[in-house]
Order: sequence, then structure tokens, then C-alpha cells
Amino acid sequence: MHVKAGQVHPKRPPTVLGGAWRSAVTTDPTASRRPEGARADVPPAGADDVRGRAPRRTLLRTALAGGAVLAGTLSLATAPTAAAPRPAPRAHRPRTPADALRELARGNHRWATRHQSHPHEATADRTLAVSGQHPFALVLGCVDSRVPPELVFDQGLGDLMTVRSAGCVLDEAVLGSIAFGVLELDIPLVLVLGHTTCGAVTAAVRADETHEPLPAHISYLADRIRPAVDRTLAGEERTAAAIDTNIRLVRAQLAAEPDLAARVTTGRLAIAGARYDLHTQRVRRLPSRAPRTHGPAAATPHPG
Repeated sequence: MHVKAGQVHPKRPPTVLGGAWRSAVTTDPTASRRPEGARADVPPAGADDVRGRAPRRTLLRTALAGGAVLAGTLSLATAPTAAAPRPAPRAHRPRTPADALRELARGNHRWATRHQSHPHEATADRTLAVSGQHPFALVLGCVDSRVPPELVFDQGLGDLMTVRSAGCVLDEAVLGSIAFGVLELDIPLVLVLGHTTCGAVTAAVRADETHEPLPAHISYLADRIRPAVDRTLAGEERTAAAIDTNIRLVRAQLAAEPDLAARVTTGRLAIAGARYDLHTQRVRRLPSRAPRTHGPAAATPHPG
């Protein structure tokens, strides 16, 4: 737009960021102190470089547990002499596997009946989350965009730790993430959450039927799911049965992990399987009976 000499350039209206549940206007309190034309996401010239590397375990715990230090510059060169005390969890946080399952069931009921409470989204909750996290359940779910665990169970900031992979397939990264949640954050419940019409399971069933080659990485997923395919069934019944069997197989594989099994034995941890129905929005827990495999199971990869 051309502006004549002496004419004041009109101000642009503020941008309103609309959310799924509410709208908000975000302002940057440091904007007035930045040079004109400077980007908010680029540090000013002369900012100190990050030098050195903290021990891997300290860095991992700091990154995932939510520890943060705000200062003029960021330095990882020197590890702290003593670990900062973790903040106390919320008083109402479920502390046992049974309590955690009940809380998930209540949350899913709210979601399915359109009575969501959208908990732990207030300013105080966001401030509390800066100093640490105390999730009461870990949900291993599929990557399907229609099954976000925080919405399906009507939970908020810091309530759930979520790990997601297509078809809930396990690999070393997924196992490590689950182990971190259980061993470092003392999470009492791991829930393997599959869902109806799962695309990864459907692809595995189709590949098993047609023997058509799949792209390399998708082939990896299909190979991991294939033991759940029952060839005595046909059509949609075969796919539906494979979805449930795959959930049970993944749950059984997790229960066989020594570190997790030790906590299950003492009652500190439960590992359960469940299926989310896209039509009803209900989560149904699957019985923890021994799953039947219908082909050679692919071994969970471990680093050599």
C-alpha cells in the first residue's frame, strides 16, 4: 500500500488465535525491546554459545521431567552439584493402578457424553508445570489423529504421558520412552490403546493377504503386526480381530520387560490394553488373557 508523505500508516488489527475449546490473544512482552525487524525466535547477536555437554542421564531427566532454569544465558557446561527437589504432585493425582484406571474411565465417560471438564488448563496449572511433571498414566497409542489420548480421556496438562506409534508398534525408542515414564516418574499405569479401523493394522492384514510389497518403513510396521492376523477369519472380521490381538500382543511384550515386570509383581504398576471405538467414542478395556499369535512374532529390536 502506498503511503503519502505525512500520512500515518494505519495499524494492523491484532491477530486472534482461535483454539478448539477457546480463543486467546497472545502478546509478547519483549516485543518492544527488540530492534525493529528482529525475529522473536532468533537470539540477539552476541548471545553466548552453548558449550560442553551434561551427562546424558541428567540431560534426559531435565528435558523430559520438565526441569528448567531461566537466566540471561543458557549453559550446559557444568552439571548442577545437587539435583533440584521435585515439586509435590497434585493432591488428587491417582497413585495406584486401580485409581488411575478409574480416572481414565471417568474421563472417557465425560468425553463420550460431551461433558468434558477440560481440567488443568488454568494459569496456575501452567505455572506449576514449569517446575516438573507427575503424570498418573502412560498411554501407548496409535498415531491416528482421531485418537488423541488427552481428549479421549478428558485430561489436562501434566496428567498423561503419551507415546504414539502406528499400530502401537514397539521399538527401542518406544520402549525407552515407556521405561522412562515408569522408572523415573513412577507412573502406576501403562495403557496400550488401539482403536477401530486402525490403518496400520488394516495395511498389515492386506499385505498378508496379497503379498504385495510395501514401502520399507511401512513394511516394518506390517511385519510387527502380522502375528496378530488370524487367517481363519475373513473380511472386516479378520481386521477387527487383528486389532484386538495386536493390542494384547503389545501389552504382553511390555509385561515381559524385566524392569516393568518387577513393578507389576509388587503392585506398583499395571499394564492394560484397551480399544477406542471411533463411532461411540467409548474406550473398552480388553481382558488380559494370553494372546494367540498366528505367525512368527518379530523380535523387539534391541541395540547390538
